[in-house]
Amino acid sequence: MRLGAAFAAPLKAEVTVLGVAEKPEDESPLQQALEGQTESLRAQNVSPKIEMCAGDPVPRITDETTKTKYDLVIVGARKTGSTGLHWRSETMYELIKSIAPPVLVAIGEWAQLKRFLVCTGGKEFIEEAVQLTGKLASAVGASVTLLHVMAEPPAMYADLVRLEEDVDGLLGSKSELGMNLSAQKGDLEKLKVTTEVRIRHGIVIDQVFAEARERSYDLIVTGSSRARGVLRHYIMGDLTRGILNHANCPVLVARAGAVAGPRGLWRSIRRAFATKPST
Repeated sequence: MRLGAAFAAPLKAEVTVLGVAEKPEDESPLQQALEGQTESLRAQNVSPKIEMCAGDPVPRITDETTKTKYDLVIVGARKTGSTGLHWRSETMYELIKSIAPPVLVAIGEWAQLKRFLVCTGGKEFIEEAVQLTGKLASAVGASVTLLHVMAEPPAMYADLVRLEEDVDGLLGSKSELGMNLSAQKGDLEKLKVTTEVRIRHGIVIDQVFAEARERSYDLIVTGSSRARGVLRHYIMGDLTRGILNHANCPVLVARAGAVAGPRGLWRSIRRAFATKPST
C-alpha cells in the first residue's frame, strides 16, 4: 500500500485495490483489513476502489487484468526460502508470468524512491521498460542508472575492457550497443530524468547486485518477454528470477516489446537505398 501510494499520488492515478480471499468465508475479514490499510492512500488524496473476490489468486487477478486495462500491478512478496528456484511465494512468480501489465513487487525496505537501476541488456526490446521507468522516475523525482553487464574477457584483452568502460566513447560509437544505450538515455532525459550509463564486466547477476550494494538503489528494473506462438504468458528468465530471489528493494518486472533489428543495421539499409541528389 505504501509503495502504491508513493507512485499513485504524484501520477494522479486511478487505483483499484483487489482483495482475493482463497476461501469465501475470508472475504469479509479481508475487506475490513483492506479498508484499514488503504488509509496510506487516502492520506495522500488517492481514493482507491476496493474490489473483492474469492478463489485462486492467479486466475482471479488474471481475469481482472484482462477485463480492465491496468498500467501497473503492485504485489507484495515475502521470502519463503533461500534454496531452489523460488525463494518467495510461487504465486508471485506465476502471477508475473500470467498477466499482461508490468508487475511492481514490493520487496524489502526502502525509505525513499530516488535511485532506480535498470538492467538494460543493451537491446531495443527493453525500450518499453525504459519508457515506463522514465514515467515513474519523473513522477517521484528519481534518477536512473542504465546498467549493461558484459562478459569478462581474458586478461590479454585488458585494452578492450578499458575501451568498453569508456562510456562516453561507447555512447558516441556506431555500434549497436552504443546506439541503443544512447537512445535509451536520450528517451529518459526527454522526460527530465537525470540518467547515467554504467558498464560492468562479469557474471550478470553478480554484477547487478555488486552495483546495487555500491550505490544503494531504491528500485531495480528487469524484464520479461512474451512467449512465442499461441501461449499467452510471459517468460521470466534466470536473471529476473535471480533478482526477485535476492533483492532487498522493490523490483519492477517490465514487459519487453517486439524484438526489432539493430539500429545500426536499419540505418545502414536506409543509407544504402537512399537516393543520392543529382549533380
